[in-house]
Amino acid sequence: QVQLVESGGGLVQPGGSLRLSCVASGSSFSINNMGWYRQAPGKERELVAVTSSGGSTNYEDSVKGRFTASRDNAKNTLFLQMNSLKPEDTAVYYCNADIYSGRLMRYLEVWGQGTLVTVSS
Repeated sequence: QVQLVESGGGLVQPGGSLRLSCVASGSSFSINNMGWYRQAPGKERELVAVTSSGGSTNYEDSVKGRFTASRDNAKNTLFLQMNSLKPEDTAVYYCNADIYSGRLMRYLEVWGQGTLVTVSS
C-alpha cells in the first residue's frame, strides 16, 4: 500500500511564505505525475500544480509566479514553495500522485490526508 503524507501547513500572514512537503511511502511502486490540489471552505477542490516525472510543471493561473513545485524523485518527495501568500490561498492542500503498484500490477491514484494553510493577519 502506498501512502502520501503532507506536512508544512500552518498560519501565515499575507505576503508570507510556506513550504509544503509530500512524501510517498510504501513498497514496489513508481510515481508518474505528482501534484498539489487545494480545497477552500465551500468550494470545490482545484488543481494548484502538477509535476511530471521528468520535472515539467503546470500551474493554476492564480499561483503562477508565486508558487513553485519541485520533486526529489530519489526521495519520492514533492514540495510546494508558496510565496506572496494571499488570504484567498487559504485552503486544505492535498498531495496527489499517479502511482504504478508493482505488487498490484496496475496504476493507482493516491491522495494524502491534506494540510491546512491559513493566510490571515
